[in-house]
Amino acid sequence: MTNSDVLRRIRYIFDYGDDKMIKLFSFGDLEVTRAQVSQWLKRDDDEDYKLILDKELVRFLDGFIIEKRGRREGAPPPVYAKKINNNGILRKMKIAFKLTDEDMVKIFDLVDFEVSKHEINAFFRKPTQRQYRQCKDQFLRMFFFGLEKKYKVEKPKKQD
Repeated sequence: MTNSDVLRRIRYIFDYGDDKMIKLFSFGDLEVTRAQVSQWLKRDDDEDYKLILDKELVRFLDGFIIEKRGRREGAPPPVYAKKINNNGILRKMKIAFKLTDEDMVKIFDLVDFEVSKHEINAFFRKPTQRQYRQCKDQFLRMFFFGLEKKYKVEKPKKQD
């Protein structure tokens, strides 16, 4: 998944408008414009599309965590990573929702994707550990589909 895919999925699942997206970036200590957000969210084949860098996505995800959990009391300012991969994205989503391994298994069950707690745990290990596993795009995509089933609120249809 591209960084823009992650941004689009979160925006869609939680029905965030541009103002909310800008606010989440600011929670992650990154000031962005509406034009930047718009360019990042465009389809990859659009001529106005701009790639969102890893360091910008990290700031957004950190802002998303703050939105969901609140700021940590007495903690020093966070150190922002400059690179992020699917494992890091999955970790930040787990933190944002305070998910346990069991919670994650249930999210995958919502989309009929079988996974064990041990498999999930392997994504959160250090890359140097023997049991570490790289999170593939399909796995992360299925996780977002599960989040969508769990958290997406359908808007009521307009009556004529």
